Amino acid sequence: MLAETIIAISTPFGQGGIGIVRLSGPRALPVAKKIFRLRRKKWQEVRPREFVLGDICDREKNGLIDEAYLVYFPAPRSYTREDVVEISCHGSPVVMEEVVHLGTKAGARVAHPGEFTLRAYLRGRVDLLQAEAVNDLIAATSLAQAKISLGQVRGGLSRHIGSLRGQIIGLLSLVESTIEFPDDGLGISPQETAGRIEELLQTVRKLIASYQTGRAMTEGLELAIVGRANVGKSTLFNALLDQERAIVSPYPGTTRDYLRERIKIKDSIFHLIDMAGLEDSTDPVEREGVKRGGEMASKADGIVLVLDASRRESPADLRLIERFKPKKMILLFNKADLPRQINRPKCLALNRKSRWLEVSALTGKNLETLRKAIYDDFAPKEDGHAEVLLHLRQKLLFEQIATCLEEALNLLRVGYSEEVLAEEIRQTLPLIGQLTGEIRVDEVIDSIFTRFCVGK
Repeated sequence: MLAETIIAISTPFGQGGIGIVRLSGPRALPVAKKIFRLRRKKWQEVRPREFVLGDICDREKNGLIDEAYLVYFPAPRSYTREDVVEISCHGSPVVMEEVVHLGTKAGARVAHPGEFTLRAYLRGRVDLLQAEAVNDLIAATSLAQAKISLGQVRGGLSRHIGSLRGQIIGLLSLVESTIEFPDDGLGISPQETAGRIEELLQTVRKLIASYQTGRAMTEGLELAIVGRANVGKSTLFNALLDQERAIVSPYPGTTRDYLRERIKIKDSIFHLIDMAGLEDSTDPVEREGVKRGGEMASKADGIVLVLDASRRESPADLRLIERFKPKKMILLFNKADLPRQINRPKCLALNRKSRWLEVSALTGKNLETLRKAIYDDFAPKEDGHAEVLLHLRQKLLFEQIATCLEEALNLLRVGYSEEVLAEEIRQTLPLIGQLTGEIRVDEVIDSIFTRFCVGK
């Protein structure tokens, strides 16, 4: 594969001022010479990383396609550590597609998704964590995520994990010195070993916990809007979306299934779920909707519990407050545009830890306050100096590392030998190798790079 020269459009599909076509491989420059004619220079005068003006030509038909700039990046000082050529032409899809077509006729082949970054990984320019971060940066939905991804592209997470690996190897060397030279005082005491393992576990657990922040950035958090029928859930759903997405009527049971839509508040993505009223029903279709809604609410990252403040609270209202008390929740007293009938202190007494707000989904009263409350209560708080895991793959591997370290600590405490302890600690190193890509698992590699766009 690495012996072939590849070509692809590297800018997003569609019209634009500039479009970039990228070549990489041993014949990148010879292919470029066949389709690009210099205007003011000869090829031997072209210097690396210098823009040169010229024309894209179809030599077989003696036709001019476009005028463009070309930049040559000789190996190994390029993105892929191969010879790379980038042609910047006008951002017309038909022009860029023709450049790719001419390039394939001249000896290149069309790149697979993510193949440029895959080559950078295979040639050692980036590790697997950095490669994942490249795609994360491209796909970032917030500035906060983009900053985290850029830090990881630059090797921040890799260095953090490298430090962790160094500490594990250092601990292993001391444990093995205790085994090999028990009388020379070169080893480590059980107490110090336990302390070092606990420090390693603290680092690993912090990274595992950071995935909650990372998942919120990459996938968004699910918020279930729950309550009895006809308390204004669908009206609130539409108001937060600023569009008429859910059908609203004065008749209970209008919503029978759930609706799911995405909103962005500041730099965080939330998936709002509107569902059937969570109360008993004799209608089989509505009953199924209630069942599905309850299951989704129990799995959601947060709850917005809506009560109708214009009516007296019912036993069903109070049961819902109790039911979702263990979850993160905002308690809403809706229909604040009408005279209040609900006994608010009685409702709040059942859940004193959750925030509550008085709103009118119909008139918009306090909706901006609600949006701020959703962000403040549910959006994960980012530590600007801490590393954040953005992928489940990374979290699962760190959980396996934590399991090995916890088992090592247990073995130490019950008095197992240093040999058994060392073997358990040693099992963390292949897992770290899978994280960084030093140990390659083909299925994982394929999964990561097929998520990329073709030109990256």
